[in-house]
Amino acid sequence: MKPKPATAAADSASDLNQRIAGRVRELRAAQGLSLDTLANRSGVSRSMISLIERGESSPTAVVLEKLASGLGATLPSLFDGLSAKASGPTSPVSRREDQPEWRDPASGYIRRNISPVGLSQPMQIVEVHFPAGASVAFDNHLHGGRVHQQIWLLEGAIEISLGKERHRLRAGDCLAMQLDRPITFHNPTRKPARYAVVIASETPSRR
Repeated sequence: MKPKPATAAADSASDLNQRIAGRVRELRAAQGLSLDTLANRSGVSRSMISLIERGESSPTAVVLEKLASGLGATLPSLFDGLSAKASGPTSPVSRREDQPEWRDPASGYIRRNISPVGLSQPMQIVEVHFPAGASVAFDNHLHGGRVHQQIWLLEGAIEISLGKERHRLRAGDCLAMQLDRPITFHNPTRKPARYAVVIASETPSRR
């Protein structure tokens, strides 16, 4: 992936922070949740949620996953921006230039939302570029409804720990799982990995 100029990257990060801020505010308001209630549900502090909702924080993937779980949503849906109802008609086509890319400030991994925004479908597709030696861990214990995920490794190698299960994937391998246990992704090699994620909710997330 060709790196973006520093100024463009900073602008992109700021735009995504605002997108996430609006989405979190929207989901919280739709459920009538106070900051304190969401903090208790998610395990994210009230002050951190407030910063995120104002677009004044660059939260890590771990923090965003906790927030998504507390809101009964999936992590990719936080990058969708405001819902179709709030932002206008949706399109069934997601153009490459419109697909948001986000870098986790903790692990450095880059995720890109592939799926069109705002469609009432239970699946979402994400592409991830995972740096050499990087690791990231998610709790996956507060999702509303059953959420399934498949990881299709396109390049490189990656180790995935799901609860007590351990899986090492090579290019072309696909792992299916239910997001009901802690999960850790680790790239043990000196080369980056790239994989596609397909997420499907039996009970559609609140979008």
